[in-house]
Parts: sequence; structure tokens; C-alpha cells
Amino acid sequence: MKILMKKKMTKNYKILSQFIKDLSSDTKDVETYLYVLDIISRYHLNIEINSKPLKNKMIEIDTVLNFRDSENTNFKSFFELTYTSVIKINDDVNDKEELEKIVLCDVQEEIFPKLKNIFLSLIHNCGYENVTFDKEVNFQDLYQQKMIQK
Repeated sequence: MKILMKKKMTKNYKILSQFIKDLSSDTKDVETYLYVLDIISRYHLNIEINSKPLKNKMIEIDTVLNFRDSENTNFKSFFELTYTSVIKINDDVNDKEELEKIVLCDVQEEIFPKLKNIFLSLIHNCGYENVTFDKEVNFQDLYQQKMIQK
């Protein structure tokens, strides 16, 4: 009988703080709201991740979610969330690639469920109760695709 043992992955960072930096929505008027209500299924979720180094092996990470129509029309609603995480990197992490993976993948996997709930709450409270994000975001795959493009 063969026994397989999973290697336990230890986190090489710690989230020190998380907060909503900006949360906004814009629907110009009732006519726009009614129009968007009919076509919101063609809206797309976009994710942008920016980071900047701080002192003492800390990094500020801004994860920006926006939900918008990519078509050119005067009747649009706009939704955006900027969520900031401050992380401390373990002392043994010095490789640039490993840092990128932490910022673009590991931290995102940890915070995204909370982000998704906050963002959906915003959209639902703006009157678009039927919006869901059923497709899972696979940050591992996105990270691998980015590495291939390098």
C-alpha cells in the first residue's frame, strides 16, 4: 500500500491590514438605470492589481474590481472597489518571482471571497439584485498565464 503525504505549504507573508480604500458606483439617472437593468448581463468584471513596496519588507497591494459595459453607449452604470491589503513578507523571501506570486496570486486567493461579497453587496444595493459572479477567478491560472507571456 502506497501512502501519499501532502506537503504542507507555509505562508511566506502575513496580512497586517485590509481596508476599503474606495467604493463607488455611478448611474446618471432613472432612464440609465432602467436601460442598464435590461443589459447588465453583458457587463464584465475586471480585476487590476497594483503594488508598491513599503519599508521593513512590507508591501501595499491595491486590488481594484470594476464592473462595466465595454460597449460605447450613453447609458452606463459604473461600479468600482479599490481594496488595500498591507502585507509583511517573511525574511527568507528574496526572489522577485516569488514576490510576484505572493502579490498576484497568494494574497488574492486569500482576500477575494471577502472582496467579492463587498462588491456584490454594492451592486445589489444599487438596485441590480440579480447580478452574480458565478465564474470562479483562478488566480493560479492567471499568474501562470502572466509568467508565460513574460
